Amino acid sequence: MSFDIRLPIGLMFLAIGVLVGGYGAFGGPSAVKPGEPNVDLIVGALMVAFGVLMLALTRVRRGQG
Repeated sequence: MSFDIRLPIGLMFLAIGVLVGGYGAFGGPSAVKPGEPNVDLIVGALMVAFGVLMLALTRVRRGQG
């Protein structure tokens, strides 16, 4: 069994994305000014999506080999 770097990268992005997205969602009223996009929430969601993609690619690769 060889080491696949996508597994720790996926877990890292997933964990950090949940933390950043959670701060964006529940950071309180002073986190975002009215009329501005919630950057923390957007970046957190993108990091979670990338982490899930990496984990999915790990599962696909294990299934083939």
